[in-house]
Amino acid sequence: MIFTTCVLLAVFAICLPVFLITKNDIALTVTITVGVTLYHFAMRLAVGYIINAIMKNKANYKNAWFCEKRLESKLYKLLGVREWKKYLPTYSPDTFEVGRNTVKQIIGATCQAEIVHEIIIVFSALPIILIPFLGGAAALIITSVLAMLFDLSFVILQRYNRPRLVRITERLNKSN
Repeated sequence: MIFTTCVLLAVFAICLPVFLITKNDIALTVTITVGVTLYHFAMRLAVGYIINAIMKNKANYKNAWFCEKRLESKLYKLLGVREWKKYLPTYSPDTFEVGRNTVKQIIGATCQAEIVHEIIIVFSALPIILIPFLGGAAALIITSVLAMLFDLSFVILQRYNRPRLVRITERLNKSN
């Protein structure tokens, strides 16, 4: 993700002057596309780094925000989360690795990941405010909505996994 962000930055650094010199419609389209894509990648990295610096995977999983709501498990069954969750990438797999972390640490990581993706969902909508300045309403709305749905899948994944991990922790606590 860092490499892709750096490549996008380099491409944007080439596209922007080309557009400013040529004032070509194709150059404008390419510059906006690369710029918005760069924004989505860089914003995700920035939000992740900032939240990690603040929380350090130590969220209180008993906070009402992180607790499973009444109909969530039925929703996740309806959405088939169990079938598709294995296809989602993990930015930092070692954070969720049982051999390296306690179950409680993994639960904290799921809370933090949820917060990160919820913030990203909000920031994914920001390119829409550029419509009056840049045009391209369809492209900006479609990319924002797709980005929001992509990150929503990660929020769902964290909320799907966490109750199972909490039950394991509670069982371990009872047996000790």
